[in-house]
Amino acid sequence: MAQFTLSARVRDKKGKGVARKIRVSEQIPAVFYGPGVEPLKLVLDYPALQKLLKTTTGENVILDLEIESDGKSDTKKVMLKELQMDPLKDIYLHADFYEISMDKEITIDIPIRLVNIPAGVEEGGILQHVVREMTISGLPDKLLEDIEVDVSLLNIGDSIHIGDMSLPEGITALQDEGLTVAVVVAPTVVVEEEPEEEEEEIEGEEAEGEEAAEEEKESAPEE
Repeated sequence: MAQFTLSARVRDKKGKGVARKIRVSEQIPAVFYGPGVEPLKLVLDYPALQKLLKTTTGENVILDLEIESDGKSDTKKVMLKELQMDPLKDIYLHADFYEISMDKEITIDIPIRLVNIPAGVEEGGILQHVVREMTISGLPDKLLEDIEVDVSLLNIGDSIHIGDMSLPEGITALQDEGLTVAVVVAPTVVVEEEPEEEEEEIEGEEAEGEEAAEEEKESAPEE
């Protein structure tokens, strides 16, 4: 997993009004926290964060956070734990950075990407992507941004499970090995009724109705 660096400054003031002023000045409010760590209110450069996020492909970003306070700088190894966005304006509102240790395993969810076209799809089958994320555990420098699964050999009725996926040394999958990731299923055949049969049934019903009416007429007493 790629490593990045980002600078931030400690801020004393807090509140919605302060946060709005920070965003107007092309900055973004943030917080730094972790096990046994006193949370710190931060402010960082919005364009710098935006540039960093454009260079990453995964959601789990590990970086060196350089925190400036009282003229001093202290670098922390962190993970971008949460990034709040404005759904209407599509801009970042707040960032949460969680301190991690490089010698302690952490757990993250990574996307599962299916690559290539299954043999079964070429024969008319349908590929179903059942599980789209994998939960893994490992040391921060061993973690993956995502995992690719080659499905080209899957025929109709074949499937790939969590236990079938090959992971690098030091990475452990935490989900059930029998969990289905992808499967190629046979196409569903819809049988439509033929119009001719419906017409025959209607004609038969009309004939039966005419015969019944004729019998009723014959059995009626003469006046």
